[in-house]
Amino acid sequence: MGSVFRKELLGFLSSLIGYLAIGVFLVLLGLILFVFPDTSLLSYNFATLDQLFEIAPWVFLILIPAITMGSLAEERQQRTLELLLTKPLTPLQIVLGKYFACVALSALAILPTFVYYYTVYELGSPKGNLDSGAIIGSYLGLLFLASIFCAIGMFASSLSQNQIVGFLLAALLCFLVHFGFQYLSNLPVFVGSLDNIVQKLGIEYHYRSISRGLILVPDIIYFLTVAGWFLFTTTLVLKKQRA
Repeated sequence: MGSVFRKELLGFLSSLIGYLAIGVFLVLLGLILFVFPDTSLLSYNFATLDQLFEIAPWVFLILIPAITMGSLAEERQQRTLELLLTKPLTPLQIVLGKYFACVALSALAILPTFVYYYTVYELGSPKGNLDSGAIIGSYLGLLFLASIFCAIGMFASSLSQNQIVGFLLAALLCFLVHFGFQYLSNLPVFVGSLDNIVQKLGIEYHYRSISRGLILVPDIIYFLTVAGWFLFTTTLVLKKQRA
């Protein structure tokens, strides 16, 4: 698994895809947080990073599928997946190696956003007038969100040898799993009785919980379970192709 992880991560960092994805992510966040007047942090009368964590899931809908779209689709397109499956590696080890490389690249994309935290920290009146506990929880929520989106992207990439199809399918699935249940809970058939249960099935409910600085065990279990389920189904797809 370690060899697959290193190969995948070095492949990202030695090509334009990794840098382009990270660059687009940071530029979009920078424009939204400091340039566009409707969302600029400089327009607020108090120090906050709430806008960053509200906008990040939408940007992740583009960033994460761009990172994962070639993880397995490219292997199939170049006919190297069959070669990889003949090596002394189980399908699970292949999936996990590629998955952790995608998560690591996502974490590298998130890391420079600490500059935004430092900027708002310095601009606060008095300096440092920030709820650092809630911000730490929000960053943890971003990592969990990236981990689920990467698992979904891996699954989408395993279904096609076309990277564009993998990207679009991953973006659609990420949107549905993150926001779909929230919208579904607003249907009249669920309102007042099952709406809260339906909301708990989606990522947004648990992401917002952690973003408030409340790191609860049920939320962590949810993120690990959903990511694990998509990785499990990806492994099944690879096993079927291996057979």
